[in-house]
Amino acid sequence: MSNHRTHYVTASDGVTIGGTVHGQGPSLVFLQGVIGDGDLDWTPMLGHLTEKFTCHLPSLRGRGLSGSHPALGTTRLIEDALTYVDSIGQPTGLVGWSGGGTFALAVAAQSDAVTAVAPFEPGILSLADEDVQAVIGNAIARAGELAGQGRLADAARAFAAFPFHDEEIAAADEAGYFEAAGRYVPNLLNLLQQAMTSDDPTADPAVLGAISAPVRVLLGSDTKPFFTTSAQYVANHVPHGHVHAIPGVAHAAPLTHPAALAEAVIEFFAPAQQPA
Repeated sequence: MSNHRTHYVTASDGVTIGGTVHGQGPSLVFLQGVIGDGDLDWTPMLGHLTEKFTCHLPSLRGRGLSGSHPALGTTRLIEDALTYVDSIGQPTGLVGWSGGGTFALAVAAQSDAVTAVAPFEPGILSLADEDVQAVIGNAIARAGELAGQGRLADAARAFAAFPFHDEEIAAADEAGYFEAAGRYVPNLLNLLQQAMTSDDPTADPAVLGAISAPVRVLLGSDTKPFFTTSAQYVANHVPHGHVHAIPGVAHAAPLTHPAALAEAVIEFFAPAQQPA
């Protein structure tokens, strides 16, 4: 028997933000990375979580169940996530992958409803050195080139060369992730363009310092150095934070190692969510 349902909210500019909802128990909101949507990114983990938690999988505007709008700036997307979280009407934990991890931190700094936060490998772009900036720039340029040729799945795969190792790209490809996410490439490129011209609030120590909820920054032991640097930066600037390394995984863990990532989520949130 399926407990799948949906939840919708309306953002301040009228755009509908929707997410699928699965399971029973204390609420957890899972914020997607920038390539896919809420369901593509998190469905592999659901089988490990839905007996313990009510899992909300909202999608960014223009993805999944959410309505489209050209405004995809960082502040706008954080406000969308904040609106979704506050609409649940009860205390909730927050999990986010990559860009969704940074959004989760920004939401936690503003919402009293957030009980605890577990960003998985949030990337703080202002910490990228020249080599990392070059990798990001090349990945975006190649994705744009392929998108211009109508090769959308290839474009999504090309962008993934920045955060993923080659073996992760192969595993995600075999699972059909890039084929499914290809339709979002125009949205992705627009989002990235707007992100490059706006500030990331999670780079601001004052924003991180405003998070009163416990923070466990989840990190793959085999990830790229940029994400290790970003994770440590977050842990150093939130009042109640630490880094938790997951052995043998890297940035694509929600797709490649969902059981290991789910175990880390359960370990953190189960005690944090229990009533006193």
